[in-house]
Amino acid sequence: MKRIRISPALIAAALAFLGAWGFFWFVYPYHLLRREQMNLFAFDADYISQTYRGSAWLARFAGDFLEQFFLFPGVGALIVALLLTSIGAVVYRICRHFLKEWPSLGIAALFFIWSFLRETGNLYITRYTVVTLAYLSLILLALQCRKAWQKPVAAVLLLALGCWALGMPVHKFYGKAWGIPRLNYDKVIGLDVETSRENWDKVIKMSKRDLRMEESSYCLNLAHAMKGDLGSTMLNYAQNHHRTLLFSVSTENSLFTNSLAGEAWFQLGDMTVAEQSAITSLQASPKHTGARFLVRLARVNLISGEDAAAQKYLSLLGKTLFYRKWALSMMPGRQDEAVRAELAAAHARLARTDFVHHSNKPREMLLNLLASDPDNLPARNYLLCLDLMVYDLEQFMQDYEPYMVPGRLYQEAILIWLSQQGTLGESIFAHYGIETATTSRMDWFFRNPDRYWNTYWAYYMDALMRENQ
Repeated sequence: MKRIRISPALIAAALAFLGAWGFFWFVYPYHLLRREQMNLFAFDADYISQTYRGSAWLARFAGDFLEQFFLFPGVGALIVALLLTSIGAVVYRICRHFLKEWPSLGIAALFFIWSFLRETGNLYITRYTVVTLAYLSLILLALQCRKAWQKPVAAVLLLALGCWALGMPVHKFYGKAWGIPRLNYDKVIGLDVETSRENWDKVIKMSKRDLRMEESSYCLNLAHAMKGDLGSTMLNYAQNHHRTLLFSVSTENSLFTNSLAGEAWFQLGDMTVAEQSAITSLQASPKHTGARFLVRLARVNLISGEDAAAQKYLSLLGKTLFYRKWALSMMPGRQDEAVRAELAAAHARLARTDFVHHSNKPREMLLNLLASDPDNLPARNYLLCLDLMVYDLEQFMQDYEPYMVPGRLYQEAILIWLSQQGTLGESIFAHYGIETATTSRMDWFFRNPDRYWNTYWAYYMDALMRENQ
């Protein structure tokens, strides 16, 4: 019986494919999801003719078309794995025209690893991998010519075709020469993605990892505020004073920080800063577009009652493959009762008094929101936590409403203020709703401060010690 020989090249290709697919799905999933959020591909003749005219039109078209499927992690990983494995396979076939099997495999492996590492780079786009594969395929096609004189002629003609459709093979169209996975950064990107999707339970679950980045604490603060327990949990994880509560929108910030900045303000009810964040992010994104930001702009304008502006964004999203259903359901005149109720509830939180917005003055903005809707509990929690983070207990006591917003940290802060006033007593404890367990815990804190590291007493005492040094 004749033995079947499995080619080493086939084995190598299978292993490379499985490795790349598993890495981008299980280890590095949000890298591709975020790429999809900053991409847009609309099935519209005018959009396609205007967007993909000029240099590298085919590469840009193919890259954007493929990236829309990155919305689904398994599919995105599959596409990237196929592209990377194809690069290795084409390089192997090219090398086999000149070299033996094993040297060809070695060179193909180097090209695969190089392309794989570039794919892990921050703000990398799929077009770069598409262009690499396309040019290598043109070289392989030219080598298929049988006569020696035909090969250089075919190479010149095919490369000329490539320059027209794919762009010149230079840095601009190939991206950075090298990349490296940043696993912790991918986890923070994941927090950003899940925050934009309002998956608060998942944000909290993912944040159990000690990522120690301002952006991770920001996402966790927002998730707990939306769950209603920020006043009890805020000091259970790293904080950079008030800077991890609310980000400002600024041209000096990165795209990542600016896109995150609008998330909290959108949930709190300030549509002006949420809109600023989305527009700034659109301008700063690699291709000056992004489905995530268009969705945000549509929602902002619907909540604000600007239906005409909202329809502009919804019409564009309605021409996409995966946002069409949502866009049509949000279109004015086609909204169902649940959508109308959601928009009405968000509209009720809007500030009634207009003023010049500066997202670097969060206290004024929070007070304006609360003046319009005193029952805006997320905004109330943010205001109180902002007071605590800047050690302003006098202002905190003016902003605090007993029994309106329960929180362990609030009770701890009140005890500090009462002790400073010399008014400790059972009746005043009852007025502010301070539990007996809290006063007992304060006694234990002074006996063993290290054990109660996540209390406001520890946070406040640390500030006093640094001030007296």
